[in-house]
Amino acid sequence: MKKKVAFHTLGCKLNFAETSTIARTFPEEMYERVSPDSHADIYVINTCTVTDAADRKCRQAVRKIIHHNPGAFIAVVGCYAQLRHDEVAAIEGVDLVLGTYEKFDIAAYVDNINKREVPEIHSCEAVETEGFKTSWSAGDRTRSFLKVQDGCDYHCSYCTVPLARGKSRNPFISEIVKEAGGIVAAGTSEIVLTGVNVGDFGKSTGESLGQLLSALVNVEGLRRLRLSSIEPNLVSNAIIDLIASEEVLMPHIHMPLQSGSDRILGLMRRRYRREVFHDRVMNIRERIPGAAIGADVIVGFPGETESDYEDTYRFLESLPLSYLHVFTYSPRPGTPAAELPGKVSKQEKERRSRQLIKLSESRRMAFMRTNTGKTCEVLFEKQGSDGVVDGLTGNYIRVMVPWGEELPGTIRQVRLTSVRDDSSMNGELINTTIK
Repeated sequence: MKKKVAFHTLGCKLNFAETSTIARTFPEEMYERVSPDSHADIYVINTCTVTDAADRKCRQAVRKIIHHNPGAFIAVVGCYAQLRHDEVAAIEGVDLVLGTYEKFDIAAYVDNINKREVPEIHSCEAVETEGFKTSWSAGDRTRSFLKVQDGCDYHCSYCTVPLARGKSRNPFISEIVKEAGGIVAAGTSEIVLTGVNVGDFGKSTGESLGQLLSALVNVEGLRRLRLSSIEPNLVSNAIIDLIASEEVLMPHIHMPLQSGSDRILGLMRRRYRREVFHDRVMNIRERIPGAAIGADVIVGFPGETESDYEDTYRFLESLPLSYLHVFTYSPRPGTPAAELPGKVSKQEKERRSRQLIKLSESRRMAFMRTNTGKTCEVLFEKQGSDGVVDGLTGNYIRVMVPWGEELPGTIRQVRLTSVRDDSSMNGELINTTIK
């Protein structure tokens, strides 16, 4: 009988792409992939360690598995395992610990899935920095996350990613184009480019992100191409112009601001100041008026005074952004920020976070209202619980129309009719399929 294996992913879209690749290393004639909520012989938890909440979610996932399936073999892999393998191994129920590089060879470690009295650890002290493991998410005919870059050379004072994933590196454009062609041939309509620092693409091959995008828009059959998060100082005018001019490139740019205070940006060791971010947002809005522009922001960084926070709030309030992703700072062991003075209380961090989330909701609603009455192309994904099917516009608005079994995986013309309470929009289907 085949062994049943389940995968649970924590963290970013890069992790989801890598989990999908890891799953494909399990031979189909020996293993059956099942839902993480079902009964499995093997559970693989691919971890993140960007925040203490990510670490906590890993521990919670292990406890949940053990509660429902005490005899299951549990492997914890990825960034958390790479940085603190002893801490991971100490979690009751864990049998195998693999770092960020070893996780791609996990199938070789699970021949014997008897519970271990002492967890087996294969997590190198120094992360591999030369090789590149190509990854993409499969099994969804609408969108695929394609990893084009790994590692980071920026060393922001709060971030553990360079420690967990090593230096910035990428494959050659020709290899990525080949992978993209295979993804499209499998029936996927949209590819989302992902990595740790996508804008840094080309550092290890002498190429550039602009060259990559120019090559990918010519992949035969590719209908949509979307960028994931990109550093503001790496959003060049040429990239903005390319997105504005190429129909395949989606009008959606997400940039991590992190703080609207130049003083805090300095403490964070970010490679730009807020004027750069302002310039990028305004240039995008001018060249691509209907684009969705998102931003990350961290509240409660050590030393962030009320004045610094007010600077951030007023700065964000002044920008024509579409939404925010708000994160509450949590100290990560081994980072310079963890040793900085001026800790912000939990209550104050929560207050600031709530205010910015409220601002984000306001901006998202305003952005959707400006799109009311417009006709957009929507890529439909899945059936909802209330008899609707949802999908995404090019500028990242989630749209609901009445369910039709022919809709998932297709791109249709939809008139956006009204804003819903769940941060999505109602749409009216126009019976034209986009080929």
